[in-house]
Amino acid sequence: MKKSTDELMNILRNKRSVDEYFDENDNEIFFGNLSEQVNSYIARKGLTKAEVVRRSGLNRGYCYEILSGKKTKNISRDKVILLCFGLELSVDEAQQLLKKCGYAPLYARDTRDSIIIFCIENSISVINTNIKLGDYNLEPLE
Repeated sequence: MKKSTDELMNILRNKRSVDEYFDENDNEIFFGNLSEQVNSYIARKGLTKAEVVRRSGLNRGYCYEILSGKKTKNISRDKVILLCFGLELSVDEAQQLLKKCGYAPLYARDTRDSIIIFCIENSISVINTNIKLGDYNLEPLE
């Protein structure tokens, strides 16, 4: 967090919509637990929960537990990354979500992370991301 509360208040006062404010200051704002953050992205991006579940590659029941707030502990970094794919997040948005969940952001010097970054950046599906990871003998996202 880099901006003071007063700075954020001034920015907010000059925005035409709260969505614009959130989009530009996402890394400055706490959206609550993972479920609340994910549901906020779903609403802002006009997605359905079913689309997020399908695109994420996560087990359907497990993903719905996260979305409903029933599953709040022991959610691995890989599962958060899979949610990023499901939410069609940009790399910057994915980095912020990982940080908010207490995980290290994706690191471009790490082979596995750099492949994941590339795939997020280029809207490559989870299945094809895992194939690319396999091409380099790296663990798939699971």
